[in-house]
Amino acid sequence: MFSKSRINEPGPKTGHEPEQPKAPDAAMPKPSFDYTPGASKPKPGVSVLSSDLTILGNVKTSGDIQIEGVVEGDIRAHLLTVGESATIKGEIVADDIVVHGRVVGRVRGLKVRLTSTARVEGDIIHKTIAIESGAHFEGSVQRQEDPLSTGAPKVAPIPPAAASGGN
Repeated sequence: MFSKSRINEPGPKTGHEPEQPKAPDAAMPKPSFDYTPGASKPKPGVSVLSSDLTILGNVKTSGDIQIEGVVEGDIRAHLLTVGESATIKGEIVADDIVVHGRVVGRVRGLKVRLTSTARVEGDIIHKTIAIESGAHFEGSVQRQEDPLSTGAPKVAPIPPAAASGGN
């Protein structure tokens, strides 16, 4: 039924001749490589940290991440989703933050959304914020044009003459 014989192949084969490599078939399309230097890479999918996972330490990604487990440390991401079963103890910083679970620590994001199941204990620094009915929030809310900057609020320096008492 199955055989390695070359009965149906064209050309004379005696079985003792070494097989010659075949020339590329001109009818076969060649693979195209759409690589251009400087072109952006395709965006990876969302990374998910499952509910049975506990991380002790900081998490940093330039992509999107969904936390369902426990993280004791700071998180930095592009889009951060805190699942209903998640608990984060530390600062979270992201362009876009959606909280369904529990966060104990500072929240800094361009867009911050607390859903009805959110439990946040800490300050929120944001550009835009939405808090759904039923969310629990304990802390202060501060709007900043650039909440992702790590610098402290700018305070005008004291002139040297005023600091020394003017003498």
